[in-house]
Amino acid sequence: MTRFGDFEPLCRSTPSYPWCNLFYRELQRNAPALLIGPSANSTSAPVGINPKCGTPRVGSENSVGNVANILACAFSAVLILRLIYLSHHRKAAVGRVEIRAFLVVYLFTLPLQLLTTGSFLKQGSTTLVVLTALHAGTVAALFWTLLGNALVATQVVEDGTPSSLIPFYLLAAAFMAITTYISLDVALTITSTFEPGNPKVSLHSTALFILTSIWPGVAALLYFIVMMWIVGRFLREQRPLVYYALAGILFIFSQLAYFLLSRPICDGTNAKIDGSFIATVLETATVVVLYLAWRSITEDYWGDDQYFPR
Repeated sequence: MTRFGDFEPLCRSTPSYPWCNLFYRELQRNAPALLIGPSANSTSAPVGINPKCGTPRVGSENSVGNVANILACAFSAVLILRLIYLSHHRKAAVGRVEIRAFLVVYLFTLPLQLLTTGSFLKQGSTTLVVLTALHAGTVAALFWTLLGNALVATQVVEDGTPSSLIPFYLLAAAFMAITTYISLDVALTITSTFEPGNPKVSLHSTALFILTSIWPGVAALLYFIVMMWIVGRFLREQRPLVYYALAGILFIFSQLAYFLLSRPICDGTNAKIDGSFIATVLETATVVVLYLAWRSITEDYWGDDQYFPR
């Protein structure tokens, strides 16, 4: 019976699910007999734990890695660099520093995603474990920066000032550090605190599941609620509402593509590619639309009366 915090169904049925790299190392050291099928040979093993379908490591079985997602990550990185440049030059815009921080963190997730899901590195290797832990930490920090942008937009504290930036960066660093440490502890069993629970085959880690699966969804939901409230209640503009609604739809589709389309695409292409590239493209499209939404509500000066009508 599957419990809350079990990664086994995801690692078995969802190709290129990066957090499985952490459990592979833990099983390799403590329960190697559980690694069977394509996961038995770490030299050629794809991402996942005994996956039903997965792209073999580069060089094995003539594999070139998860090439579609590699290209999607590269294209996305170029696009996000352009958005960072554009946001930097909007000097008077509310939340300029915070939205740029969000874009920078998202940019960092792309090469980490490429390395942790591209089937470049040997399963169980320390390099892959460390990069996956950093990837998990960056994703957790990313969703704090997303939610932080919504809180800054309320103008409870003035954006770009120490009262805004210090907690913003401290919490981002905290999410990064805590999630990275827990990820490393899951893989390397540095302590017994976050060691995967029994039975080993369930790949159980409640803390890691919360930080990599529950927290991103909660943060995204809160972000959209706050921003729709600000735009609808105070700005009363239609175009930003359309942008935020579109961004929400794109984000949902990206997750559906990742969890529902990856396996059929993997099966249909003989494990050459999977649906992760569609998810990456849709996630990047989400970020682009969020940038457009931010730009549309910062084109003019926001007077205090718009937020705090007398």
